Amino acid sequence: MTAFAYRAVDAMGRETRGMLEADTAKAARQALREKGLHPVEVGPFASGRAGRRKALGTASLSLLTRQWATLLLAGLTTEQAISALIDQAESEGVVALLTGVRSEIVAGFSLHSALDRFPEAFPALYRASVAAGEKAGRLPDVMLQLADYLERGAALRQKIVQAVAYPLLVATVALLVVSGLMVYVVPQVLSVFEHGRQELPWLTLGLLAVSRVASQFGPAAVLALTLAGAALGLALRRESFRRRFQSWLLRFPLIGRQWRTVDTTRFASTLAILVGSGVPLLAALEAGRQVLTLLPLRDAVADATDRVREGLPLSRALGRSRSFPPVLVHLISSGEATGQLAPMLERAARLQQAELESRSALLTTLLEPALLLAMGSFVLLLVLAVMQPLIEINSLFG
Repeated sequence: MTAFAYRAVDAMGRETRGMLEADTAKAARQALREKGLHPVEVGPFASGRAGRRKALGTASLSLLTRQWATLLLAGLTTEQAISALIDQAESEGVVALLTGVRSEIVAGFSLHSALDRFPEAFPALYRASVAAGEKAGRLPDVMLQLADYLERGAALRQKIVQAVAYPLLVATVALLVVSGLMVYVVPQVLSVFEHGRQELPWLTLGLLAVSRVASQFGPAAVLALTLAGAALGLALRRESFRRRFQSWLLRFPLIGRQWRTVDTTRFASTLAILVGSGVPLLAALEAGRQVLTLLPLRDAVADATDRVREGLPLSRALGRSRSFPPVLVHLISSGEATGQLAPMLERAARLQQAELESRSALLTTLLEPALLLAMGSFVLLLVLAVMQPLIEINSLFG
């Protein structure tokens, strides 16, 4: 059977789109008419274009994978499991994607070959793990590992966003409030004292000077920062500049360490699931290199891959670059010595994730009161700058 994409209208004149399987286009049109639909357009399902259009989010892919693994563990064949998933799916995009995968399987292709037709929906790690699971006869177990991996990745991203979002929001609001006060409020309030004859306190004079600078050069500063940000974005498109910029960021003890930990956690998790699925180490390293976002770490993994290809143990190959945390290197060394590389990689990934979550929680705990303290200090300075001239005037007439 062949998958066909269709566009049809129902009895009420409403248009609907979807996928169905039939032997011929004529049979597909007949099937639509039996459903009470009038076919407007019926054509072969273009799997390559659909794969690009139907990319799945991490949460959707994780849920789909866990359901898929459960059906396979229940004894269903791959085709039967996909058919059940199609019946269960509520999104037209997921239905179209799974219909395309099932069509490839019905045509005689293996599951990993079918998934290769949809690279935007199923990442390289996913497809490599499925291929290894099929080869080893452990596809349900591998699918469960993939679901766990995707869920952990989604949870990690959510925690990072939560750790960054609130302090960033507070800082943005505080900056807008301070800018509004300095540009509009402070000049009007302090102009009353500026035209008087008494000598103003140094705090009031300083606040007036800052307010004048903000009023005169504020718009130009905002424009300059915007242009600088745009120029930086354009420059980061060049790989050579992005590599130097990331190397510079990695030298910072806070930002660099956090970013490095995020990448090494993703790298260790990828190696763990691939090695545990039976993927050769060199292929697993290449897939792990692709999930890294930091180019200096990618370079280190590429160099380590060459060293492993020459016969050097993975732990020594990764340790030579000094780009990865020592705990990761030592656990890999222990796994190589005991023949338990995959469990040790999984343990290293969990340790890195726990460290990242702990440090993110600590930073959030420290940043919130720091931002509030900074905002309160500014308000105190503003009140003192306004109140000191008033107190001096009252003392003159007292």
